[in-house]
Amino acid sequence: MDSHRQTFSIKLWPPSANTRQMLVERMTNNLSSKTIFTQKYGSLTKEEALENAKRIEDVAFSTANQHYEKEPDGDGASAVQLYAKECSKLILEVLKKGPVDKAATRETSVPEEPALPRETVFDISKGQRAFIEAEEAEELLKPLKEPGNAYNKICFSNRSFGIGAARVAEPILTSLKDQIKEVDLSDFIAGRREAEALDVMTIFSEALQGSVLRSLNLSDNAMGEKGVRAFESLLKSQSCLEDLYLMNGGISEEAARAVCELIPSTEKMRVLQFHNNMTGDEGAVAIAEVVKRSPLLENFRCSSTRIDLEGGIALSEALKTCTHMKKLDLRDNMFGAEAGVSLSKALSSFGSLTEVYLSYLNLEDKGAIAIANALGLSAPSLEVIEMAGNDITVEAAPAIASCVVAKQRLNRLILAENELKDEGCVQIARSLEEGHSELQYVDMSSNYIRRVGARVLASVVVKKEAFKLLNIDGNIISDEGIEEIKEMFKKSPDLLGPLDENDPEGGEDEGEEEEDEGKDLAENEANEDELESKLKNLEVNQDE
Repeated sequence: MDSHRQTFSIKLWPPSANTRQMLVERMTNNLSSKTIFTQKYGSLTKEEALENAKRIEDVAFSTANQHYEKEPDGDGASAVQLYAKECSKLILEVLKKGPVDKAATRETSVPEEPALPRETVFDISKGQRAFIEAEEAEELLKPLKEPGNAYNKICFSNRSFGIGAARVAEPILTSLKDQIKEVDLSDFIAGRREAEALDVMTIFSEALQGSVLRSLNLSDNAMGEKGVRAFESLLKSQSCLEDLYLMNGGISEEAARAVCELIPSTEKMRVLQFHNNMTGDEGAVAIAEVVKRSPLLENFRCSSTRIDLEGGIALSEALKTCTHMKKLDLRDNMFGAEAGVSLSKALSSFGSLTEVYLSYLNLEDKGAIAIANALGLSAPSLEVIEMAGNDITVEAAPAIASCVVAKQRLNRLILAENELKDEGCVQIARSLEEGHSELQYVDMSSNYIRRVGARVLASVVVKKEAFKLLNIDGNIISDEGIEEIKEMFKKSPDLLGPLDENDPEGGEDEGEEEEDEGKDLAENEANEDELESKLKNLEVNQDE
């Protein structure tokens, strides 16, 4: 094998056809001649050796080429090294299996050794984002034209196809559509004029029409309704689609209605993602219809889509049918408290939920309490709770705390940009004291928390073995409180987030407001100590 390595001396990738053929011949000779390895394991016939050598070179080339595509700016040296290493490894595997006794095979009907695995993913997304035209497409897509290739997933993302490149891809995709199961066409028309982009989408749609896809990604294309309808042939032909991604695609209410119209069956849908669109209430009603037809849905994302009360309620009602939900992301919409209450009714049946992202939904206390109570009675394996930026006050703290007590697998708790203050912070901190061995992240930043709340929370999380980061920045913790907290984290300072935005002077007006409201929160250190004594024995009632 050392002599083989010495003769393999190309310095740039890819190797020429002559070099590849020379390597096949060399491996054929190694597999069929007497060497240290063949003396130990047995040599192969010339026919067997040639067959295995071709297969080994093909697999090694595919592996090395995929490595090179991930680092296209290199000189190819690392790909060459990997090519040689893979060949050597696979040769040894073949030798260890030994020669095939054909007579014995016929007599005992022992099945032949399975072929070495072939590459199944074809991905041109690595490297620099760029336009692709016909000539480059011919070269780039050549592996897809090889007879007997095993590609069942293609990714054309990050390369902008023009008409010429699309015409090159068209017959190739048509020939492969019986074997392709996953297609990623995200960000594949960037920078093209609308007319050209629509033509390109139509070409790809018609080429893939009739394929039986499991996953389709059309994200990051400025589609709008015209773009969605350009994919009509493809969408209408899908009956087994499990994953659909339409993120950042200009999905307006008209486009959402087109999606609802063009996908005939979503009974097998498990992943549906619409992040960062301009769907709005009317669009949400259309998406709700798709959700309602997707009883197996496990992962639904409809974040940053300009949905208000009406759309929020429509989606919440539709989600009641999705009892297999594991991950739900509705962040950055304007649902409001009433939509939050409606959503809580769906959440109460989500027994498999592990992640819930409900930040910036304008839930207020009413919506937050309803949701916390629903989650407290369901989702026993919940790992992530995000409810930042919802105008949540101490009024909702008991419900949140009771929910948290029951979620012993909790990994991440995000309640930033609310108004929980010291009292709410302490209640939630106490709910984390027992168990919660998997807790890693807590974010209570910008909650009008002062020394008492911050100190209690810090003292709880710093003891967690798996803990990674506490964020309590943007509060009104006194300088003394900051020093106390830093002292708690002196053995693990990386677990405490920055405190650059903390404003120790910000507590005066807040203290006056609390005094006016008749609360026992004061604005100086003496009264903070008194507050701490009142809160230290605070218990969390799980039946709250």
